[in-house]
Amino acid sequence: METNSRAAIFHAVDQPLELRTIPWPTLQGSEYLIRITACTLCGSDLHSVHGRRKVPTPTVLGHEILGRIEAFGPAAPRTDFAGNALEIGDRVTWAIVASCGTCFYCQRGLSQKCEQQTKYGHEAVRPGYELTGGLADYCHLAPGTAIFRVPDDLPDAVACPANCATATVAGAMVLAGDLVGRTVLIMGAGMLGVTGMAWAKAHGAALVIGCDVDAERLRVAAAFGADRLVTPSELAEAVASCTTGHGVDIALEMTGSPEAFEAALPLTRMGGTIVLIGSVFPSRPVPLLLEQVVRRCLTLQGNHNYSPQDLQAALEFLARHHREFPFESLVTDWFPLTDVARAFEASSSRSLRIGIRESSS
Repeated sequence: METNSRAAIFHAVDQPLELRTIPWPTLQGSEYLIRITACTLCGSDLHSVHGRRKVPTPTVLGHEILGRIEAFGPAAPRTDFAGNALEIGDRVTWAIVASCGTCFYCQRGLSQKCEQQTKYGHEAVRPGYELTGGLADYCHLAPGTAIFRVPDDLPDAVACPANCATATVAGAMVLAGDLVGRTVLIMGAGMLGVTGMAWAKAHGAALVIGCDVDAERLRVAAAFGADRLVTPSELAEAVASCTTGHGVDIALEMTGSPEAFEAALPLTRMGGTIVLIGSVFPSRPVPLLLEQVVRRCLTLQGNHNYSPQDLQAALEFLARHHREFPFESLVTDWFPLTDVARAFEASSSRSLRIGIRESSS
């Protein structure tokens, strides 16, 4: 019987990932052991390996993970967060942060900022808890993990990004408010951006405008519900013509670029809402006239990661709409774990997603 797992260990920028064999953990309490079937590489994984953001090392990267239950800890719940029964072999995903439920932030609706958190794909390797990332054969789920059963008919390429990109967008849309009849501006046509476009359109937005500097990404985004797709140089004119000069109701900044925020700010109407979710790495400061925020009655929100309820909403959205919008096409290639270095090279091109999975051609 198999009792070991391979894991790709990230040590430092410009160092190759180390493929190491690690014994299975001894499960305690409400822990789970998951056999990983697929993991897609997120933009934050790329930021880590290229040194644009700090991550504890050594670590096993990867958090957009899909797998099957291999073993239950002695007190592990036999139902998922949504109340569905769980059994060995069930296909599952889980929230990026395992939370305690009792700390200051958990008690205030910010479980993703739990003071005792385990964050998958972001933890330093330590004895007994080496397998906490997706670039491995198995993942060790900590107590307080919100786990979800995933329908077998939801393709890997659709399901993997659910517990990062799709759930993050779901959380951002809660802050954005009612979308019905609204004009929505999406800055960025990466994975977050195209997901936001599809989400806004599926939830009743009257007009969705997408903006990106990259013509190829705009071409891909055309299938995800946007009514207008423009480059930054075309953006102001497009918003003016579509909104009779009033500006958009809601702007979502998905890139983390200061220039994108600076472009969206004056194009948001009086009383409008701006939600920032792309700024997960250091960048330069931006000028912000507080008087303008006040006089224009703007709402400015930031959202990092998401709640378990957002992941539940993300999975429900994908189950309903993945045939309407071509999410499966966004993962352009799959690599085996043994070829993880080449997978990162491919991700560093302009592919929206590259994946690692147990059986890859």
